Amino acid sequence: MSNVAQLQSGKGHKDENFPVASILIAPKYRPPVMAFYKFVRAADDVADSATAAPEEKLALLEQMRASLVGMSDAVPEGVALRAVLAERSLSSVHALDLLEAFRRDCTRLRYSDWDELIDYCRYSAMPVGRFVLDVHGESQSLWPANDALCAALQVINHLQDCAKDYRELNRVYIPEPLLAAAGVGVEALGQDKANPALAGVISGLARRNAELLETSRPFARGIKDGRLALEVDLIQTLADDLNTLLMNRDPLSQAVHHSKMDVAALFLKRFPAFALMRLRRPR
Repeated sequence: MSNVAQLQSGKGHKDENFPVASILIAPKYRPPVMAFYKFVRAADDVADSATAAPEEKLALLEQMRASLVGMSDAVPEGVALRAVLAERSLSSVHALDLLEAFRRDCTRLRYSDWDELIDYCRYSAMPVGRFVLDVHGESQSLWPANDALCAALQVINHLQDCAKDYRELNRVYIPEPLLAAAGVGVEALGQDKANPALAGVISGLARRNAELLETSRPFARGIKDGRLALEVDLIQTLADDLNTLLMNRDPLSQAVHHSKMDVAALFLKRFPAFALMRLRRPR
């Protein structure tokens, strides 16, 4: 059987769609966020392996869980995160929730409706933001806004990568009944270009995702830590822009990702409004 290290993709935090422990985050908070990210990245790579069998992936994810909770030292990323959590008196619940999502990815290839997709996001995305809030000592009253933003980011990723997920893993997050109602099968995701029916399904999901982004819009305003608030505000801005692209572009044949220049331009455009919002924020 492979080990966790052998299934790593080599992808790092700078390769993600959205900022991870960026320079916007205060230095004292970056170590726990990076330890969390490295654990999650390793588990995600296991679940997304195109060569390992589902049973092998599940066994490796169990090794990661055991290393996280102190039953084993087999996986360095789990041991490192365990130490950081203990040092900062943080809970392992968010990392354990993410492992549940990765276990599902090993065995579940299709989804039946929006609610099932959001339930997956409850484990695959929402715990990430909750952990970052915990690291910063922010209130759990922010969790609903966090959950909406994190779920929206996950849906954006699903739509961006819908062709890749299908071709490489036979995994389809777009609910099958939506495809069936439009008269297309999952095999349409394997084409070089989305047909009009598939394009309509993707655009419709992006429009529904916009509702989550509206729910999350007050999130940054409620965060006490100014640097974290700025990162969240930037993530919201990037997500709004990508989601709009997905309403109007075909992710099978057109670019629906940001370049570094795109990110910089959106940041500079948004920053004055963010600064004004912080000045007006009640103290």
